[in-house]
Parts: sequence; C-alpha cells; structure tokens
Amino acid sequence: MILAVTGGKGGVGKSTIAYNLAAELDALERANSRDSRSNANAGSVVVDGDLGMADLPSSHGPDLHDVLADRADPHEAVRETGPVTLVPCGRTLAGARSAELQGLTDVFAALERTYRWVIVDSPAGLHADVGLPLAAADAAILVTTPEGAALADALRVRALARELDAGLCRVVLNRAGPNPATAAVADRFGAPTVAVPESEPLATAQAHGQPLRETAPDTPARRSLESLADAVYSCSSV
Repeated sequence: MILAVTGGKGGVGKSTIAYNLAAELDALERANSRDSRSNANAGSVVVDGDLGMADLPSSHGPDLHDVLADRADPHEAVRETGPVTLVPCGRTLAGARSAELQGLTDVFAALERTYRWVIVDSPAGLHADVGLPLAAADAAILVTTPEGAALADALRVRALARELDAGLCRVVLNRAGPNPATAAVADRFGAPTVAVPESEPLATAQAHGQPLRETAPDTPARRSLESLADAVYSCSSV
C-alpha cells in the first residue's frame, strides 16, 4: 500500500506523523504476524519525498536524489539500521535539480514489492512533487493543525486528492488543544479525524530521530498515533 502523508502547509508535522506512523504500523505487523495476509510483504518504509527541504533523518550512502538521478536503485537507498526503515532524501540544491520527478512513481512501485506500507512524507504546497505522490498513492493521510491557514491549505490538498482519486484514510488534527473539534473537521473534510495533542515528548523524540513509542509510550500523543495506525491498518486490509 502506498500512503501519501500530505497537508499543504509547511510546518504542520507531516514528517513527525509519517515517521511515527511507520513505527506503529511495524508494531502492529509484528503483533498480527499470523493474520490472513501472512504471505504479504511485511513492514513499512518511509520515503522522504520532500526533494527540496528534506526533514527526516539522513545518513551516508545513496538517497532519493541519487535514485531519481539514476545513480542508485531504490533498494540501495533504503536504511534499515535505525528505529524506522526509511529512504532519506538529499539536502543539496544540486541533488534536487538532478532529480527526475517522474521517476517517483517507479520508486514507490519498486518499494511496494518489498514493503507492505510505503509511506511518503510529501512536501508542502501544491506543486508537481505533491501531486505525484497523491497520484501514485492508494490512500492519503491529511495532516493539519487547528489554525485557519493550515486548514485552508489542507482543504486545497483534499480537493487535489479527489481529482487524483487518492482515497482519504484519515485526517490528522495535529498539535490539538483541549476539546479538539474533530467532528467539525471530519465533516469539513469528509473523512474520520484523529487528534494528536500538542506534545513536548513527541517533538523531542522526533528531534532525536526516535519514534514516540520508544521514548514515551504512555503519553496521550502516542495513544493517538496508535489509533491512527489502527485505522491505516484497517484501510490496507480492505
């Protein structure tokens, strides 16, 4: 399953949600290893799809820029040594310029042959590098914060997802305060909504490249992320 984590506005927490969602899905996969899909590809991989402003942990070796410039195979760029399996993206302007955007679809397809979930941390905005993950995705997670500007941008991406026939699995209302308006957001976007509360432990874990389930598993934010993973797991089993 190719899952685009998108949202429109920058800084709403797409990378944090994508990274932690992968960790939670892997835990679910281990817990349900004897389910009816035992022959399916296992585990998840997160692709840092923001070619110009990568935000997920980086490392030495081939990255997405190299893959899209035909200098490496998609699986050569996979990093499985950290807490979350990921394909990092380069951080140079030259690398971004050498990347062929149209190759993204082939990268996702190649990874999907190995991993059950290919989670794409999509860039902000409404440019082609946002539309391509949505066009390739089986489903999308739309991330927004409660602020009006973030909601407005997320609604624009929602419209784009409809045009590209990318089903919306869940909306994530990130950094939500007390009594979040999840019902109103769900009605506005036409999809169930999961609220992830403002969380210093979550921000700290992300800054250190760790999923929250490893550093603060008993926090409200982690329980919300677990609920999101349950929903995605159900979407992928349909």
